[in-house]
Amino acid sequence: MSNDMTSRELYLRLLSYVRPYWKAFVAALVCLGLASLAEPVFPAMMKYLLDDGFSKASGTWDWVLYPLAIMGIFLARAIFGFIGDYAMSWVSNNVIAELRQKMFERMIRLPSSYYSDNLSGRLMSRIAYDVSGVAGAATSALTSLVKDSLSIIGLMGWLVYLNWRLTLITLSVVPFIAFVVRTFSKRLRSVARGQQESMGKITQVLQESIEGNKVVKIFGGQKYEEERFGKSVREQRRLTMRATMASAAQTPLVQFFSAAAVAIIMAVALKQASNDQTTVGSFVSFVTAMLMVMAPLKRLTDINAPIQRGLAAAESVFSLIDAETEADTGTENLGRAQGLVEFDKVSFTYPGADRPALNSVSLTVRPGECVALVGPSGSGKTTAANLLPRFYQIDGGEIRVDGHALQNIQLASLRDNIALVSQDVVLFNDTLGANIAYGSKRTATKDEIRAAAKAAHALEFIDALPQGLDTMIGENGVKLSGGQRQRLAIARALLKNAPILILDEATSALDTESERHVQAALDELMRGRTTLVIAHRLSTIERADRIVTLAHGEKQEEGSHAELLGQDGLYARLYRMQKAEEGIN
Repeated sequence: MSNDMTSRELYLRLLSYVRPYWKAFVAALVCLGLASLAEPVFPAMMKYLLDDGFSKASGTWDWVLYPLAIMGIFLARAIFGFIGDYAMSWVSNNVIAELRQKMFERMIRLPSSYYSDNLSGRLMSRIAYDVSGVAGAATSALTSLVKDSLSIIGLMGWLVYLNWRLTLITLSVVPFIAFVVRTFSKRLRSVARGQQESMGKITQVLQESIEGNKVVKIFGGQKYEEERFGKSVREQRRLTMRATMASAAQTPLVQFFSAAAVAIIMAVALKQASNDQTTVGSFVSFVTAMLMVMAPLKRLTDINAPIQRGLAAAESVFSLIDAETEADTGTENLGRAQGLVEFDKVSFTYPGADRPALNSVSLTVRPGECVALVGPSGSGKTTAANLLPRFYQIDGGEIRVDGHALQNIQLASLRDNIALVSQDVVLFNDTLGANIAYGSKRTATKDEIRAAAKAAHALEFIDALPQGLDTMIGENGVKLSGGQRQRLAIARALLKNAPILILDEATSALDTESERHVQAALDELMRGRTTLVIAHRLSTIERADRIVTLAHGEKQEEGSHAELLGQDGLYARLYRMQKAEEGIN
């Protein structure tokens, strides 16, 4: 995993994302290099200007040539610098876009268990926030590294040429600066990790407060949410200040050592000047070059903070990119399944749970048959529905479709044969038509979409809208009623035309009028399909071919509605309780 990578391995892996843009990257480095190499030219000109330009023997045109040369140097630096910065930014933004795309591609292929174990806000902040820090380390920091290193090398070369003794004094501060930088590196990296985590918490609170705004309002949760958000924001501020302290403390320490070197050099240079060992031009040129070294040297020491932030972000980014996707070891292609579904002594326990959600459950659903799963909350009904499309891997036993064990079937082939309609309808901020013709059916014609909508009893409300199927429905269909959203989900399942259908409490949250529409749509959908129904409202499953009751993850009874009422067991008890409740209501 990425967290075990060394800084060097992380950095090399980051640079591998720069490789496709190597031409622009090299062009940027060359331009930045040329801009940097122009730096020593200015102090060199100062030497000749002071030693020769102000003497009586100076040339006639020197008063024009020197100013023009200075203008030329700075203009060249500006042009090369602009091209270099622009090209590097282009590379950087391409790397960010590619990393975000890779992270998203990995995220939507992660197993359901990953989503159970990780906060959605943290996942969102990784893709939105962490990846920006990565690009800073991969490109911006590298820009400064190349640009400032070349400036320092050029200026130091000129210093050695002018006076190697004084230059040695300058170099004596390097080990002290290196020690300061190294000391602050680990602190900056650990703080950056904390900042990423706290940004995830901020995103999480934001997301929950936005999605649950009605619950917040009705239960007066504003104060509580403000406190939660305030706590997350204060944590982020605290960590940012720790990072600022580490970064800010590093700079004056480096400047102190640099100033000490300057002071010593001044003393030695003045001594040499008094002994006629150096000229005024050489001395001014040396001091100018030395002062010019300070700016890139400071930037090079400041570079440590973005690099450490970038490496911490890279750990986060690569840990998502390296996360295990859903296991797809199957090799068999079902084609269009007949629809025979068999649960053979199936057991499953959720990670961290103390008891099995399903314990040795066996049942068979024949092609075209409707079997309902009934039982109190926590009995394992929804778990059974989640295991059939392999959202989770079973612990024991076997589930078969048309005689093929699930683990032997290609995941795409298995899911092509299954349609799902649940009480928690998921709709996307797109048009009504795009929500019906979703995923593998996005190429469906308008007539096919309308036919599915008609069969789902949805066309009546769709045609009443000004833009019909082209109407935007808002985030998760916020502009639609519960019954309308449910009928859209049924239209989506009808268009998919899969032979196996899972109905997970598809009518539980609806009023009587909406339920009648939805039930009629479901009857249309269930015709000729193998259907597994999970329902709390027992009145909706009286016509099922068979009913299976579950309790504590174990199968209790199996039979038709009339047979189970005759047995006077769990089903009969649940049925009588619901009838009594409906009578009271």
